[in-house]
Amino acid sequence: MEFNLVLCMVKTELTDRIIRAAKAAGATGSTVIPAQGTGIHEAKTFFGLDLNMQTDVIVFFLEAGLADHILDVIHQTGQLDRHGTGIAMNLPVIRAVGIEPQLAHFQRIARHPSVMEKQTSSK
Repeated sequence: MEFNLVLCMVKTELTDRIIRAAKAAGATGSTVIPAQGTGIHEAKTFFGLDLNMQTDVIVFFLEAGLADHILDVIHQTGQLDRHGTGIAMNLPVIRAVGIEPQLAHFQRIARHPSVMEKQTSSK
């Protein structure tokens, strides 16, 4: 079985909305890491102090077949095509440990993608 990480770096006000949408689309959970960042434009300053944009890094560990769909959901939900909202990416996982408790769920999704469609449509 193959897995991917979907990482997104977004404005903090988008975090909850993105997590809810990703879970509705089949993600089993997420990890949120508070961060600071700047975009292509220089950070604004206030009396000489940098005002870096507060950002959250959201990490989703997913069965590989679901990762592109979740990335599309994040893109749409977070309106990542708009300047300054954030970025997201899909990365392959070479090796993972500690996934045994979720393995049955991942295997069910991999064998029967319609299981996830039923869960999503019932919400």
